[in-house]
Amino acid sequence: MKVIVGLGNPGARYAGTRHNVGFAVIDWLAEAPQTSRPLRRFNAEIRERLEEGTKVLLVKPQSFMNLSGRSVREVLDFYQVLTEELLVICDDFNLPLGKLRIRSKGSEGGHNGLRDIINHLGTMGFPRLRIGVGPPEKGEAIDHVLGRFQPSEKPCIEDAIDRAGQAASLWVHRGIQECMNQYNG
Repeated sequence: MKVIVGLGNPGARYAGTRHNVGFAVIDWLAEAPQTSRPLRRFNAEIRERLEEGTKVLLVKPQSFMNLSGRSVREVLDFYQVLTEELLVICDDFNLPLGKLRIRSKGSEGGHNGLRDIINHLGTMGFPRLRIGVGPPEKGEAIDHVLGRFQPSEKPCIEDAIDRAGQAASLWVHRGIQECMNQYNG
């Protein structure tokens, strides 16, 4: 079993914001016909799908971004999934708009959602896929990540969400190394 977690903030107020690109990738993956309807468990929206014999859970924690760790921990514990079988997808304003960065492990890099997951799992040893949402103006980080994309940015971020969904599917089938080789750069 594989678990793909997209980070974001719940509610219509945050839909389409830079901070919610992780949710957008989960929604992209959930469009596949073999995906179940969403279930509410572990303070998350969870969908299941079967990909070439591999069960994949698509998870959108419904706590706010900075409190995502407990939900992720509960999912992994209940389904008895190792952290190596977890992929977390989130935004990163330190990356140029639309750039993907995939790592097999690492620090939170200043991302509070990743920090909370690391705190709850007790390890930095899980794959993560960061999607560049572009840099904020000086001192404007919170407004930037909670803001919406400009019309001129939408084609780039929509392409990045598509590529991130494809990268996540590749991770399921071929593993993190193949995913990094193909999508980093």
